[in-house]
Amino acid sequence: MVTALWPVVVLEVRWRMETCCSDAVVLHHLDYGEADRIVTFFSLDQGLVKGFARQARKSRKRFGAALEPFSSVRIRWQAPRGGELVSVQEAELVDLRNGLRHDLLALALAAYGCELVENLMGESGPQPGVYHLLIAFLDHVTRHGGSDEARLLFELRLLSLAGYEPRLLQCCKCGVPLRSETVAFAAASGGGLCPDCAGQGDVQLLSPLTLGSLARALQSPPTLFEGFRFGAQTLQEGGRAIFSMLRQHLSRPVKSLAFLTQMAEGRSRVAAIR
Repeated sequence: MVTALWPVVVLEVRWRMETCCSDAVVLHHLDYGEADRIVTFFSLDQGLVKGFARQARKSRKRFGAALEPFSSVRIRWQAPRGGELVSVQEAELVDLRNGLRHDLLALALAAYGCELVENLMGESGPQPGVYHLLIAFLDHVTRHGGSDEARLLFELRLLSLAGYEPRLLQCCKCGVPLRSETVAFAAASGGGLCPDCAGQGDVQLLSPLTLGSLARALQSPPTLFEGFRFGAQTLQEGGRAIFSMLRQHLSRPVKSLAFLTQMAEGRSRVAAIR
């Protein structure tokens, strides 16, 4: 009887790590352990990415101040297969936007905008329109401070780029032009409603001037923030209506909203005293 002895072959399987490099905006980070950081950033080429930056708080050469929130960076990482965090290798600082740190309202609005992008877009892959909108928004707030106009423009445009653009000039159910003195706006339906379609549901009443102002804002370049002056009625009605639409599509409550509201109310009280 002949016994065949088969050699035992041990195969070492290694996941191939794909190296990526892209322009990005740092949304936020979380310190981990004594020297590491977990970083969330929105990149031009890959969209939302979450990564682990080893020794980030000690390595000046590889990171420095590049992982601070709201910074524009050129970042390189390795992406393993599966749902693990990517491994952030290095980040080159392009713009720290340090001016945000000197204005609490601007800082609060920047944090709110970054959280909205992460919350609304999720890991949906490359979104270059959203990336350029976020860059323009952060640049504007850094230069000019926080404002209700900037917030409303950003919310409206982000909704549009995410595929949830509100119907503002025609009824979102039957398509007829909206011409009444007051227009019913239903966030759940996607925009304005004519009197025949409004019914008795959960609606807000908006003026045609508010709807027209919002529609014109959507027709402007999405990265343009300078030169907009909305009236108090448009800011109040439009802001309430657009945020009610945003809330329909957010995956979780916006944590930074409370801080933003507090800073905006404080700014208003100071202005009233003056």
